[in-house]
Amino acid sequence: MTRRQSNNYCSGGNNGSPRPQKFRVQKSVGKFLVSIFWDQDGILLMDYLPKGQTINAEYYSSLLVQLKDVLKEKRRGKFTKGVLFLNDNAPAYRALATQNKLAYLLIQCLDHRSYSPYLAPSDYHLFPGLKK
Repeated sequence: MTRRQSNNYCSGGNNGSPRPQKFRVQKSVGKFLVSIFWDQDGILLMDYLPKGQTINAEYYSSLLVQLKDVLKEKRRGKFTKGVLFLNDNAPAYRALATQNKLAYLLIQCLDHRSYSPYLAPSDYHLFPGLKK
């Protein structure tokens, strides 16, 4: 055995066996963003952001209008008692246009502290593995 063969043998080289075939790599579908609105009784609204678009105050405000309609339809009695809404601190959620839309829709917003080391309470419900 030559020195080169012994190095291959010790380092896990192929040692004369055929090379493993590589799998054909396909391009992935890519990332997508889903906005999920839910309450203690389950998911109310799921919205998939169209490809190439970002969430801005205008888009988010239109989602809030859809949410109000869904709340009136699915949770009739609860909407009249008042709605407490928890957002994180994304720029689209903190924009003045979004805050005005929340006030117009009579939805009270709870604050989530900026850069808080604690997870948002919603994280425990959406991702049950975090409880462990």
